[in-house]
Amino acid sequence: MLEIEGLNCYYGKIEAVRNLSLKVEKGQLVTLIGANGAGKSTTLKSISGILPASSGRILFEGEDITKASARTILDLGIAHCPEGRRVFPYMSVQENLDMGCFRRSDLKQIESDLEGIFDRFPILKERRLQMAGTLSGGEQQMLAIGRALMSRPKFVLFDEPSLGLAPNLVKTTFDIISEIRDQDVTVLLVEQNAYAALALCDHAYLLESGEVTLQGTGEELKGNDYVREAYLGG
Repeated sequence: MLEIEGLNCYYGKIEAVRNLSLKVEKGQLVTLIGANGAGKSTTLKSISGILPASSGRILFEGEDITKASARTILDLGIAHCPEGRRVFPYMSVQENLDMGCFRRSDLKQIESDLEGIFDRFPILKERRLQMAGTLSGGEQQMLAIGRALMSRPKFVLFDEPSLGLAPNLVKTTFDIISEIRDQDVTVLLVEQNAYAALALCDHAYLLESGEVTLQGTGEELKGNDYVREAYLGG
Protein backbone atom coordinates (compact mmCIF):
# COMPACT_ATOMS: atom_id res chain seq x y z
CA MET A 1 0.00 0.00 0.00
CA LEU A 2 2.85 2.34 0.91
CA GLU A 3 6.39 1.91 -0.34
CA ILE A 4 9.39 4.14 0.26
CA GLU A 5 12.48 3.71 -1.91
CA GLY A 6 15.83 5.34 -1.12
CA LEU A 7 14.39 8.32 0.73
CA ASN A 8 16.73 11.17 1.69
CA CYS A 9 15.58 14.20 3.68
CA TYR A 10 17.42 17.25 4.97
CA TYR A 11 16.85 20.04 7.46
CA GLY A 12 19.06 22.67 5.87
CA LYS A 13 22.44 20.96 5.50
CA ILE A 14 21.67 18.27 8.07
CA GLU A 15 20.71 14.92 6.62
CA ALA A 16 17.89 13.54 8.79
CA VAL A 17 16.96 10.47 6.71
CA ARG A 18 19.44 8.56 4.59
CA ASN A 19 18.59 6.08 1.82
CA LEU A 20 15.55 4.83 3.71
CA SER A 21 13.37 2.09 2.23
CA LEU A 22 10.34 0.46 3.82
CA LYS A 23 7.02 -1.08 2.92
CA VAL A 24 3.60 -1.15 4.58
CA GLU A 25 1.05 -3.62 3.26
CA LYS A 26 -2.68 -2.89 3.31
CA GLY A 27 -4.22 -3.67 6.69
CA GLN A 28 -0.89 -3.82 8.52
CA LEU A 29 0.26 -1.96 11.58
CA VAL A 30 3.93 -1.17 11.07
CA THR A 31 6.09 0.62 13.62
CA LEU A 32 9.29 2.65 13.47
CA ILE A 33 11.41 2.53 16.61
CA GLY A 34 14.67 4.27 17.43
CA ALA A 35 16.22 6.94 19.60
CA ASN A 36 15.30 10.63 19.48
CA GLY A 37 16.74 12.16 16.34
CA ALA A 38 16.82 8.88 14.43
CA GLY A 39 14.63 10.23 11.62
CA LYS A 40 11.29 8.69 12.57
CA SER A 41 9.20 11.85 12.66
CA THR A 42 10.99 13.15 9.58
CA THR A 43 9.89 10.04 7.71
CA LEU A 44 6.25 10.64 8.62
CA LYS A 45 6.48 14.31 7.63
CA SER A 46 7.86 13.32 4.24
CA ILE A 47 5.02 10.85 3.67
CA SER A 48 2.36 13.44 4.55
CA GLY A 49 3.95 16.14 2.39
CA ILE A 50 5.00 18.45 5.23
CA LEU A 51 8.71 18.03 4.54
CA PRO A 52 9.83 17.60 0.92
CA ALA A 53 12.15 14.70 0.16
CA SER A 54 15.45 15.64 -1.43
CA SER A 55 15.58 12.34 -3.31
CA GLY A 56 14.00 8.91 -3.39
CA ARG A 57 10.39 7.88 -4.01
CA ILE A 58 7.24 7.51 -1.94
CA LEU A 59 4.51 5.39 -3.51
CA PHE A 60 0.95 5.11 -2.19
CA GLU A 61 -1.32 2.53 -3.80
CA GLY A 62 1.10 2.53 -6.73
CA GLU A 63 0.98 6.32 -7.21
CA ASP A 64 4.13 8.40 -6.81
CA ILE A 65 3.35 11.02 -4.13
CA THR A 66 6.94 12.15 -3.52
CA LYS A 67 6.28 15.67 -4.80
CA ALA A 68 2.57 15.84 -3.98
CA SER A 69 1.20 18.58 -1.73
CA ALA A 70 -0.01 17.81 1.78
CA ARG A 71 -3.54 18.61 0.61
CA THR A 72 -3.34 16.10 -2.24
CA ILE A 73 -1.92 13.44 0.07
CA LEU A 74 -4.78 13.98 2.52
CA ASP A 75 -7.27 13.66 -0.33
CA LEU A 76 -5.68 10.33 -1.30
CA GLY A 77 -6.47 8.98 2.16
CA ILE A 78 -3.38 9.55 4.34
CA ALA A 79 -3.98 11.27 7.67
CA HIS A 80 -1.24 12.44 10.05
CA CYS A 81 -1.72 12.46 13.82
CA PRO A 82 1.31 14.55 14.81
CA GLU A 83 3.66 14.41 17.77
CA GLY A 84 2.47 16.54 20.66
CA ARG A 85 -1.16 16.26 19.48
CA ARG A 86 -1.13 19.80 17.95
CA VAL A 87 -4.80 20.52 18.50
CA PHE A 88 -6.01 24.05 17.76
CA PRO A 89 -6.08 25.34 21.36
CA TYR A 90 -8.36 28.34 20.85
CA MET A 91 -10.93 26.39 18.86
CA SER A 92 -13.59 24.18 20.40
CA VAL A 93 -13.53 20.39 20.35
CA GLN A 94 -16.25 20.49 17.69
CA GLU A 95 -14.30 22.96 15.55
CA ASN A 96 -11.16 20.82 15.79
CA LEU A 97 -13.12 17.81 14.56
CA ASP A 98 -14.62 19.92 11.78
CA MET A 99 -11.07 20.77 10.66
CA GLY A 100 -10.45 17.05 10.20
CA CYS A 101 -13.09 16.84 7.47
CA PHE A 102 -12.74 20.25 5.82
CA ARG A 103 -11.86 18.60 2.49
CA ARG A 104 -15.00 16.45 2.48
CA SER A 105 -18.43 17.35 1.12
CA ASP A 106 -20.46 14.22 1.97
CA LEU A 107 -22.45 15.91 4.73
CA LYS A 108 -24.57 12.92 5.79
CA GLN A 109 -21.55 10.68 6.10
CA ILE A 110 -19.65 13.39 7.98
CA GLU A 111 -22.48 13.55 10.50
CA SER A 112 -22.41 9.77 10.86
CA ASP A 113 -18.62 9.75 11.29
CA LEU A 114 -18.86 12.49 13.92
CA GLU A 115 -21.31 10.41 15.91
CA GLY A 116 -18.91 7.49 15.59
CA ILE A 117 -16.12 9.62 17.09
CA PHE A 118 -18.40 10.65 19.95
CA ASP A 119 -19.37 7.02 20.55
CA ARG A 120 -15.67 6.10 20.71
CA PHE A 121 -14.75 9.12 22.86
CA PRO A 122 -17.80 10.12 24.93
CA ILE A 123 -15.79 12.78 26.79
CA LEU A 124 -15.38 14.68 23.52
CA LYS A 125 -19.14 14.82 23.05
CA GLU A 126 -19.53 16.04 26.61
CA ARG A 127 -16.95 18.77 25.97
CA ARG A 128 -17.68 19.54 22.34
CA LEU A 129 -18.03 23.31 23.01
CA GLN A 130 -14.96 23.50 25.28
CA MET A 131 -11.74 25.08 24.02
CA ALA A 132 -9.32 22.32 23.02
CA GLY A 133 -6.42 23.94 24.85
CA THR A 134 -8.21 23.46 28.19
CA LEU A 135 -8.49 19.66 27.79
CA SER A 136 -6.17 17.28 29.63
CA GLY A 137 -3.31 15.65 27.72
CA GLY A 138 -5.25 12.42 27.33
CA GLU A 139 -8.34 14.24 26.11
CA GLN A 140 -6.27 16.20 23.62
CA GLN A 141 -4.83 12.92 22.32
CA MET A 142 -8.36 11.56 21.84
CA LEU A 143 -9.22 14.76 19.98
CA ALA A 144 -6.14 14.52 17.76
CA ILE A 145 -7.02 10.92 16.88
CA GLY A 146 -10.65 11.86 16.27
CA ARG A 147 -9.62 14.78 14.05
CA ALA A 148 -7.44 12.45 11.94
CA LEU A 149 -10.25 9.91 11.62
CA MET A 150 -12.73 12.58 10.49
CA SER A 151 -10.88 12.72 7.16
CA ARG A 152 -12.01 9.09 6.69
CA PRO A 153 -8.45 7.88 6.01
CA LYS A 154 -7.24 4.66 4.48
CA PHE A 155 -3.87 5.11 6.16
CA VAL A 156 -2.95 6.88 9.41
CA LEU A 157 0.48 8.09 10.52
CA PHE A 158 0.75 8.19 14.32
CA ASP A 159 3.71 10.11 15.74
CA GLU A 160 4.45 9.39 19.43
CA PRO A 161 0.79 8.98 20.48
CA SER A 162 1.69 8.01 24.06
CA LEU A 163 4.06 10.95 24.61
CA GLY A 164 3.32 12.79 27.86
CA LEU A 165 0.34 10.64 28.80
CA ALA A 166 -0.31 9.20 32.25
CA PRO A 167 0.50 5.46 32.40
CA ASN A 168 -3.18 4.47 32.64
CA LEU A 169 -3.89 6.34 29.39
CA VAL A 170 -1.02 4.79 27.44
CA LYS A 171 -2.70 1.39 27.26
CA THR A 172 -5.99 3.03 26.27
CA THR A 173 -4.25 4.86 23.43
CA PHE A 174 -2.63 1.70 22.10
CA ASP A 175 -5.95 -0.15 22.36
CA ILE A 176 -7.57 2.58 20.24
CA ILE A 177 -4.84 2.33 17.59
CA SER A 178 -5.27 -1.44 17.48
CA GLU A 179 -9.03 -1.02 17.03
CA ILE A 180 -8.44 1.44 14.19
CA ARG A 181 -6.24 -1.12 12.41
CA ASP A 182 -8.90 -3.78 12.95
CA GLN A 183 -11.38 -1.52 11.13
CA ASP A 184 -9.39 -1.88 7.89
CA VAL A 185 -7.28 1.25 8.33
CA THR A 186 -3.56 0.76 7.73
CA VAL A 187 -1.26 2.27 10.35
CA LEU A 188 2.36 3.46 10.46
CA LEU A 189 3.32 4.13 14.06
CA VAL A 190 6.29 6.03 15.48
CA GLU A 191 6.66 5.38 19.19
CA GLN A 192 9.29 5.79 21.90
CA ASN A 193 7.61 3.06 23.96
CA ALA A 194 9.36 0.41 21.89
CA TYR A 195 8.13 -2.55 23.91
CA ALA A 196 4.45 -1.61 23.49
CA ALA A 197 4.91 -0.76 19.81
CA LEU A 198 6.62 -4.07 19.04
CA ALA A 199 3.92 -5.99 20.90
CA LEU A 200 1.27 -4.30 18.76
CA CYS A 201 2.77 -4.33 15.28
CA ASP A 202 2.87 -6.72 12.34
CA HIS A 203 6.28 -5.51 11.20
CA ALA A 204 8.89 -3.14 12.63
CA TYR A 205 11.86 -1.11 11.44
CA LEU A 206 14.68 0.14 13.62
CA LEU A 207 16.00 3.55 12.55
CA GLU A 208 19.41 4.76 13.69
CA SER A 209 20.98 8.00 12.45
CA GLY A 210 18.42 8.22 9.67
CA GLU A 211 18.93 4.69 8.34
CA VAL A 212 17.09 1.40 8.70
CA THR A 213 19.49 -0.89 10.53
CA LEU A 214 17.15 -3.77 11.36
CA GLN A 215 13.68 -4.98 10.45
CA GLY A 216 11.40 -7.92 11.14
CA THR A 217 8.24 -8.84 12.98
CA GLY A 218 7.64 -7.31 16.36
CA GLU A 219 8.48 -10.62 18.01
CA GLU A 220 11.72 -10.90 16.06
CA LEU A 221 12.88 -7.47 17.15
CA LYS A 222 11.80 -8.05 20.74
CA GLY A 223 13.94 -11.18 20.72
CA ASN A 224 16.98 -9.48 19.21
CA ASP A 225 19.79 -9.07 21.76
CA TYR A 226 20.83 -5.64 20.49
CA VAL A 227 17.26 -4.26 20.48
CA ARG A 228 16.64 -5.69 23.93
CA GLU A 229 19.77 -4.10 25.33
CA ALA A 230 19.50 -0.73 23.60
CA TYR A 231 15.75 -0.10 23.45
CA LEU A 232 13.92 -2.49 25.79
CA GLY A 233 15.96 -2.05 28.94
CA GLY A 234 17.79 -5.37 28.69
